[in-house]
Amino acid sequence: MTYGNRHRLAMLALALAALVATTAGAGTSAATPSSSAVPTAKKLIVIITPSHDNPFFAAEATIANAQAKKMGYSTLVLSHDDDPNKQSQEIDLAISRHAAAIILDNAGADASIAAVKKAKKAGVPVFLIDREINAKGIAAAQLVSNNFQGATLGGQYFVKLLGAKGSYAELTGKASDTNAGVRSKGYHSVLDQFSGMKLVARQTANWDQQQAFNVTQTILQSHPDIKGIISGNDTMALGAQAALKAAHKTNIIVVGFDGSPDVVRSITAKGIDGTVLQPIANFSKLAVVEADRYIKTGKTGKPEKQSLPCFLVTKTNAGKVHNFAFSS
Repeated sequence: MTYGNRHRLAMLALALAALVATTAGAGTSAATPSSSAVPTAKKLIVIITPSHDNPFFAAEATIANAQAKKMGYSTLVLSHDDDPNKQSQEIDLAISRHAAAIILDNAGADASIAAVKKAKKAGVPVFLIDREINAKGIAAAQLVSNNFQGATLGGQYFVKLLGAKGSYAELTGKASDTNAGVRSKGYHSVLDQFSGMKLVARQTANWDQQQAFNVTQTILQSHPDIKGIISGNDTMALGAQAALKAAHKTNIIVVGFDGSPDVVRSITAKGIDGTVLQPIANFSKLAVVEADRYIKTGKTGKPEKQSLPCFLVTKTNAGKVHNFAFSS
């Protein structure tokens, strides 16, 4: 082989080697991208509340969900419908999905303890909103309205509207919900001070509008001359108001508790007379903020039980209330 041929073959071999190296390098880069280029899955926050048929629970789920997404989490929104067994199954689902945290408006102060314990044991912190459980040291936080303080506001306004005299009825919530008892005690811490105020009927309507309608009809049959109805929540107040309207009794005072949009509209339309606004927007957002802090640091920096103040809503300020919050 001549020198010229050997030279050309050598140059061809070098070119082929360079091409192979370039191709191999490109293949390695595509198959094994740097770790910084691989997207990481968003951590999951599971939000569980009672039925969204109630605008209060729908609002707290919506607000918590929006806050979690704003802070970069994926979410799963569920409803236990006040069924502890369904709630337990949903917490099992959250655990199986390796949730970073659970935001929970629970299905019973006693009935929910085991489910919250189960989540804690699995390493999933639970942040309770609206309703407490009858146990400490299990939930990462319990953020609730100051129901007693709010009920005293509602009670004082109810007394004022009735002129501190007259017979009245009370509609109470679910016995399994500590809020029902606390609100009733708050009402009576005020009402029982006035000898002219006479309680003639106290019945539960289990937070339900249709039950409140039926109960109020029954109360009116036995006590047609009552002057007012004070209700443990707005949903029952709406049922009571509907029953009074059906009976053509438009001069009976009705006061509720929640600050729901339907009742706020009723107040502005001169229907229901007043309600107590729960700071739902505050505690629904705050629960997510504290969950985020806990996920990142292992603690919230706050006491487990946190109580937020309530506010009286009347015809003078109802126009400033939107979606369970006062507009600025």
